[in-house]
Amino acid sequence: MSQNDSIELKRWVAKLTFAEMPVLKQTARDLAVLHEDEHKLSARGVAVAIESDPMMTVKLLRYLQEHKRRSQTNEVVEVEQALIMLGVETFYTNVPADPLVQDVLTGQTEALIQLLHVIHRGHRASKYARDWAIRLNNMHFEEIRIAALLHDLAEMLMWCFAPQDMLKIKAMQKQDKTLRSRAVQEQVLGFALSDLQKALVREWSLPQLLLTLMDDDNARLVQVRSVNLAVNLARHSANGWNDAALPDDYKEIGELLRISPADAMVLVVPEEGTACDLSKPH
Repeated sequence: MSQNDSIELKRWVAKLTFAEMPVLKQTARDLAVLHEDEHKLSARGVAVAIESDPMMTVKLLRYLQEHKRRSQTNEVVEVEQALIMLGVETFYTNVPADPLVQDVLTGQTEALIQLLHVIHRGHRASKYARDWAIRLNNMHFEEIRIAALLHDLAEMLMWCFAPQDMLKIKAMQKQDKTLRSRAVQEQVLGFALSDLQKALVREWSLPQLLLTLMDDDNARLVQVRSVNLAVNLARHSANGWNDAALPDDYKEIGELLRISPADAMVLVVPEEGTACDLSKPH
């Protein structure tokens, strides 16, 4: 990375650190409904409303990290646990569900659609990662789920705050499918999204376990491998269940879970999906 690229990366880290992180309209609506009925208001209920929204999840974890007590020695990654420590009313008072993504991207329909695709991909990745962690008897399955959900957070944020640049990147890659994502991101943005992701989670002092799980450089660790494979599967299957990269995904998932590639395919492909033919060379 050149010095100019480094400066641009630092500029965006500062900008996103001070920006109000937007949340999904559905999240705001669900939280408002819960708050209106004190009989439904519980840490578990509020956690359910938050857990599918990666940006609301990060807002909560950031606030907790910034306001944690000196006596707090254990890091908190789970949403419900964070709410219990803060108190539900404190959460509502200090971590508002605004601004809304839909308002931030008013007039940017295509960027909003692309952002929602990335969030949906994160939902799928988080489900895969959690399911595999449970199969492997990993007690940190909820932390692994959150790491997969947040894995592409930098991409989500750039769709919110630099929609035209992100659309330009997408158009360039569509025109030339041989372009590497990192190269085109550096050309348009001045840095790679993966570098922005690492810089943000360090700047925001997110829990160390989450940093470890979200860092692809730690792929030797089983938990991180679970997250990476889940993210890859969600990304490739978003192109359809005939995507050419899927057979390699099934092979690696099989190695992770100690099952055959065919069994891995059966495990992850929905019944209505049309899976790749594993007998064909790729």
